[in-house]
Amino acid sequence: MTPDDIIAAASECMGTAFRHQGRVPGLGMDCAGLLVHCFKALDLPHQDELGYPRTPYDGQLKRILDAQPSLQQIPVAEAQAGDWLVMRLVRDPQHIALHAGEVRGHTYIIHATSESGKVVRHRLDDLNRARVMHAYRMISP
Repeated sequence: MTPDDIIAAASECMGTAFRHQGRVPGLGMDCAGLLVHCFKALDLPHQDELGYPRTPYDGQLKRILDAQPSLQQIPVAEAQAGDWLVMRLVRDPQHIALHAGEVRGHTYIIHATSESGKVVRHRLDDLNRARVMHAYRMISP
């Protein structure tokens, strides 16, 4: 499994409508659904947890990610294409985005947001870069 494989799996979901707890490419998904899709596409073991609120709190998102058998936390400074970035939107980590690589010195991400209404790829601006609290790398256990 390479970073390109992970990015290709996420790219299959581009344009999918945002839907809280959605898991179906082309129909609806949220940021966690994008991660689950990549686990499935790459045939990686995972635990799909539903029932979480739109705004996870009290470390819930980090606990879910830490329990994933196919994710390993890495220092944020080491994150590169194919790694997952965990962002704080209000207080606790509440959002996941895939580092989709660098183009002319700019980092791009793929993620599902209610703000955009779908799975999108765009530049990681300074505001969102400052929100990144944790990073994870997909591994084959």
